[in-house]
Amino acid sequence: MIVHLKESVDQETATDLAKESDSIVLKNGQQTILITPSKLKELPLNLEEFAEDFFVTDSDIQLASKSYRSDIREIALDDVKFGGNTNNTVVIAGPCSVESVEQIDQCAENLTKLNLKILRGGCFKPRTSPYSFQGMGLEGLKILAKAREEYGLKIATEVRDHSHVEQVIEYADIIQIGAKSMYDHGILKACAKTTKPILLKRGFGSTIQEFVQCAEFILSGGNPNVILCERGIRTFENKSRFTLDLCGVAYLKEHINLPIILDPSHAMGVSYGVPDLARACMAMNIDGLLIEMHPNPKVAKSDAAQQLDIDQFNDLFESIEPIASVFGKHLI
Repeated sequence: MIVHLKESVDQETATDLAKESDSIVLKNGQQTILITPSKLKELPLNLEEFAEDFFVTDSDIQLASKSYRSDIREIALDDVKFGGNTNNTVVIAGPCSVESVEQIDQCAENLTKLNLKILRGGCFKPRTSPYSFQGMGLEGLKILAKAREEYGLKIATEVRDHSHVEQVIEYADIIQIGAKSMYDHGILKACAKTTKPILLKRGFGSTIQEFVQCAEFILSGGNPNVILCERGIRTFENKSRFTLDLCGVAYLKEHINLPIILDPSHAMGVSYGVPDLARACMAMNIDGLLIEMHPNPKVAKSDAAQQLDIDQFNDLFESIEPIASVFGKHLI
């Protein structure tokens, strides 16, 4: 249950009420909110005189639920806006890993030509094998920051674990929590303390419930700017890297009030299928796409098979513009 307290309730009283009801206190502008466990279905007697309004939810998906807030949240990053009533589909693109200044410059130049606004690149890579390239770390963050300064782009990059989460928050405009880190509570709690947009990827073995409840950790900690990213789940099928759960996306659109973007690159795992899958994603009328692009995928140090070269990416971009227009949207 979510309880909106009356404006007359001071912070000390709100804290005491939270202790009595095992609740979290959240300040949203002038509004003080108590978030109780969802098993509570009736307003407790001790809250009646302090409550202005209350909302009952079916599960611990509460702040993200359309039962609480029926509209899609708008997340603004200067002139880039996700969700809300915007007519944007945000395309985030760049290499899996930051490898050099030249590589990032080529990607940034291409995005600028297409009037796209967000460059992605991994600096701390959570790899399956300890013998794989694990990123350039802080040096990679500095390369991205330099590209932001030179090309006027926003940058999105991933945090791998709590040891460098503050560095990523400092350098990035959008903090990505990857599929392998979705359950890392150190990351979730650190991201709750900033107001920068958080791009939360679904773990490949996680249910929708588990996925959105991870978003709840960030929302309930004070950061309302969470973007959900479906990137494929592990099934019995072995002809693609993962299976992109478009049925899950339909559920999220119906029941969840957070913007949704899709990542066909990680879902497919091989470049030949990414354009078709991206077009299918666009047909879901989503809030954004995350596409991996590399100047020369053959020499990429991570996920070489799934990255598009610049010409392939530009062809994909051209092919999805008409789909966006069907929904009255334009790509940014």
